[in-house]
Amino acid sequence: MQLPSQILAMALGSLVALDAAASSHNELFDRIAKRAETLASEPYEDADSEIPEALAELDYDQYRQIRFRQEHAIWRDQGLFEVQLFHPGFLYEQPVDIHLVEPDGEPRPLPFDTSRFRYDDAVEHLAERDFDDLGHAGFRLHYPLNSGEYHDEFMVFLGASYFRMIGRGQGYGLSTRGLAIDTAEPQGEEFPAFREFWLVKPEPDATRMTVMALLDSPSVTGAYRFDIEPGRQTIVDTHARLFAREDVNKLGVAPLTSMFMHGGLGGYPADDYRLRVHDSSGLALHSGQSERIWRPLSNPEKLHISSFQDTSPKGFGLVQRPRHFEGYLDAEARYEKRPSQWVTPLSDWGEGQVELVEIPSDSEANDNITAYWVPQEPFEAGEARSYHYRLQTFGATLPDQQLGHVIRSRQGWAALPGQDDPPPPSQRLFIVDFRGPALEGLEADQPVESQLTTSNGDIIQQWVQQLPDGQTWRASFRLAPEEGTPADMRLKLTLRGQPLTETWNYVWYPDERR
Repeated sequence: MQLPSQILAMALGSLVALDAAASSHNELFDRIAKRAETLASEPYEDADSEIPEALAELDYDQYRQIRFRQEHAIWRDQGLFEVQLFHPGFLYEQPVDIHLVEPDGEPRPLPFDTSRFRYDDAVEHLAERDFDDLGHAGFRLHYPLNSGEYHDEFMVFLGASYFRMIGRGQGYGLSTRGLAIDTAEPQGEEFPAFREFWLVKPEPDATRMTVMALLDSPSVTGAYRFDIEPGRQTIVDTHARLFAREDVNKLGVAPLTSMFMHGGLGGYPADDYRLRVHDSSGLALHSGQSERIWRPLSNPEKLHISSFQDTSPKGFGLVQRPRHFEGYLDAEARYEKRPSQWVTPLSDWGEGQVELVEIPSDSEANDNITAYWVPQEPFEAGEARSYHYRLQTFGATLPDQQLGHVIRSRQGWAALPGQDDPPPPSQRLFIVDFRGPALEGLEADQPVESQLTTSNGDIIQQWVQQLPDGQTWRASFRLAPEEGTPADMRLKLTLRGQPLTETWNYVWYPDERR
């Protein structure tokens, strides 16, 4: 039997061990940041491809025939977390160095070992090759996310500074990047890359783990720390210390990258039985003035760049709505399971803008959507900055959102059936449907109103009605746009002057109607 004093001593000992481990992790992150700072003072050295030609020439199908042996997972049967590795080859020609860190110990390199991989069918001959000191393309993290009997893959670091994450019951969709530089700029985008990783081994019963990374590019270096907690909403607290090697024209902080082909407001000239094809349906923002904004995404005919000016933003994210199979009808891709992802600043980001980039695309294999924060002050050579923010997965809306949210947006020709003198095809009828906690229990006779503005064109008519389900409210209006001039529209529902919904925002390009 343990006496209370013995239990207290054990608890104090555990706290001391945790403090020592946290101190050790902080010291390691400081060392990585110092390396990044030193690197920024030196000329950039391009990380040339070092992999054998036999790996570089693999196509997609051949690369997929190289499989990691699950029985060789790092930390297997030692706790809740396991790590599996990616083999270099195909598009992944720049291996990264991976270090393993004991909870209170020094890092040790993780060497490449062909015995951890299985080479099937067309790549069977590679099993006999000597790939010593090759390095790894990346890694994936596993955790009993959905079942206590199986360690699910829930997070992947693979390629440049890209990583993906999911919460419980979700499947991979959009990606996150460590940093974006000069996205959609005339001179072309620069892609920073994580060159080294440090994986801190969690205690056996720990539900959080830490990954650190060294980032490098011609213009910027950086040290990153990711404190990761998988769950229904997987959460990643991120610390980034950045050092400018060169002047940066446009710095994109906490970039999210996704795909939107069709579904929603825009038409799509393709034979496709699916109602929607997208990893994300809209950009959501929570401004520094506490306004919640919803911008439906599009697959434009020309490149579109939208900027949302703000000061000390509360958050932004790319969101996947709706969340039911009938909204997509794709039994293979299961787009309704794609995660939404939110960025919450945990420090004051000051003045700047959330920028949304929509790129024309003819294939759902291409990511054509990206959103990120652009600070107002330029990032100049020799300067250092720190950003602290939280990434989290979720579904259609954040748990704390009480305002009604947009569930659908549609538009079409504003003519009435059989109308003798119909308006020109340029005149459009828009409908925006809202649902959510703030609208629940409202009777149809409540004086709900729409507040609607447009930067150009004329609003011919607008009205609000409750739909037959008793839960959804529809705002409808007719827009007569100015020829060749985009109309930037904003709409929300109010009751006696108080907002009931987030603000729907959309830019209609009359010349791109399709």
